Amino acid sequence: MGGSKFTAKFKEVYNVLKSELLQDPAFEFTEDSHQWVANMLDYNVPGGKLNRGLSVIDSYDILKDGKELSDDEIILACALGWCIEWLQAYFLVLDDIMDSSHTRRGKQCWFRLPKVNMIAINDGLILRNHIFRILNNHFRGKPYYLDLLDLFNEVEFQTASGQMIDVITTLQGEKDLSKYSLSLHRRIVQYKTAYYSFYLPVACALLMAGEKLENHIEAKNVLVEMGTYFQVQDDFLDCFGDPAVIGKVGTDIEDFKCSWLVVKALERANKDQKQVLYENYGKPNQECIARVKELYKILDIEGAFLEYEKQSHEKITKTIEAHPSEKVQAVLKSFLKKIYKRHK
Repeated sequence: MGGSKFTAKFKEVYNVLKSELLQDPAFEFTEDSHQWVANMLDYNVPGGKLNRGLSVIDSYDILKDGKELSDDEIILACALGWCIEWLQAYFLVLDDIMDSSHTRRGKQCWFRLPKVNMIAINDGLILRNHIFRILNNHFRGKPYYLDLLDLFNEVEFQTASGQMIDVITTLQGEKDLSKYSLSLHRRIVQYKTAYYSFYLPVACALLMAGEKLENHIEAKNVLVEMGTYFQVQDDFLDCFGDPAVIGKVGTDIEDFKCSWLVVKALERANKDQKQVLYENYGKPNQECIARVKELYKILDIEGAFLEYEKQSHEKITKTIEAHPSEKVQAVLKSFLKKIYKRHK
């Protein structure tokens, strides 16, 4: 996904926010706790591709329509972007515990570190609380401060609820592939990924630009659609991507995930092939995983994905071009360009 001209500035702002949080007057840090939080932040917050965070400032820049951004505006947009990266870090730290994952962003999951273990749960809560400290420090006097709080609260609730649907459909002892459908997949994705990864960055930029979110429902719908497409790509890369490129080893098959691939396979499979899926999907055994992947090849799930990708891109482009605001169109197009045909 493409770079941003604000990347260097964005990284600088991380250090500013981190030092503010490490001097938070609401808590008396000891040497040990100061060191712990500093390490925990560096390990979990800035390590990803930073797309969500950078999307705030890139979107705001587009909405300002070529007007030079002031230093203050850049810092504020970066701070909002980092709030989303903090939110992402909080979700991932807890998500990795729930999924018993091993790697994240090319290194060991935080909770897997010998000194950390289940302290990671509290670290997740600290990451969550930091978001509202940052918003309070930088936006309290702004006319859109309450709207920002509402937005972050709402999106966090939607994401946690999406995660709930995801984890309860994969409960041990209740594995039932017949529950899996495209509509269930879509619901999980919409709530677990699309709102915070796609809608939230643009909503932040719109609020900063003085817009009311209720006037931008069409943009929200397109962004959720993009988020769904993004997650289908993710499901595809989990199985067919190169771990060296994507930074993690895919585990959707053994984790019994309601992945787009398995839903598509169920749609295409005959009775015997369905039986192969029922017997092998969701088992942490290399032979079972290999059988599922083999079946995906036979059913040409890759071809189905490429067809889906093409149709999605056409549909999303058409919807964007029907949007009344050219500036918002430009923001939405820049998002689509970043994710179309990505490899990681």
